[in-house]
Amino acid sequence: MDDMQTGANSAQQSGGADALARPTASTDGVLAALDEIRAAWDAGDASAYAGRFTEDASYVIFAGLHDLGRESIRRTHVPVFGKWQKESRMTMRVLDLRFLSADVAVVLTEGHVGTGPRPPRRFDKVQTFVMVRRGGEWMCAAFQNTKRNRLFAWVNRLADRR
Repeated sequence: MDDMQTGANSAQQSGGADALARPTASTDGVLAALDEIRAAWDAGDASAYAGRFTEDASYVIFAGLHDLGRESIRRTHVPVFGKWQKESRMTMRVLDLRFLSADVAVVLTEGHVGTGPRPPRRFDKVQTFVMVRRGGEWMCAAFQNTKRNRLFAWVNRLADRR
């Protein structure tokens, strides 16, 4: 997990995640699955990337476009890896990980995709992953990616000070 920052300290600094503060085999499995998603992105392998999602997964990108199903995710990522994000690398930091049941986890991350240095100076996106365990394997059933808007973040910080 070289490029994924996790652990009790990062989770507690960002609001705390009991699941990260007390790692379990399930926590380790979810984090390993996220690392496999990142590694497939770094390799530019659309099939391996899509293979980490369930057959019926939903996938929403920051522009509001969506894919439904593993094959759609794979097909969409062929040009992404071949053109727009060629040789890019993914970095993510887990902000929160919580289990809704023994086989369902929700993970909140902040991340960045680019060709520059890692870790990046700032993470520019926030993602939600819904991870499910099927047959002992953790996979992503739903993904939502939101681009941070620096202007709105600044305005919110000003409002919070009042």
